[in-house]
Amino acid sequence: MTDKRVLLIEDEPNIIEAIRFILSRDGWRVDTHSDGKTALDAIRTREPDLVILDVMLPNKSGYDILNELRETQDVGNTPVLMLTARGQKKDRELAERLGASRFMTKPFSNGEILSTVRELVG
Repeated sequence: MTDKRVLLIEDEPNIIEAIRFILSRDGWRVDTHSDGKTALDAIRTREPDLVILDVMLPNKSGYDILNELRETQDVGNTPVLMLTARGQKKDRELAERLGASRFMTKPFSNGEILSTVRELVG
């Protein structure tokens, strides 16, 4: 499992640390990025097996990043787990329409994030 890489695009330090801890302990390599404006470049450079993408980021929303990612040929099929504090139906529907692989609301349980990551990369 150690060759599996996750790119976590999140700007909240305690969430970054929590997810990094959970996944690293399970053998994942976790890279992080926190600026929406340069997120797509980070995905292209790091070529992760999975992107965990927050909806509310500085300089560009996760929805915009997801939309651009899905239109980008070399990395467009990368699985994306969207994270948001706003779990309303319209947020989930927008994420699905833009091509999110999965949608998860904060707060989430450690087991939930781990099983979802394993399932998406499996």
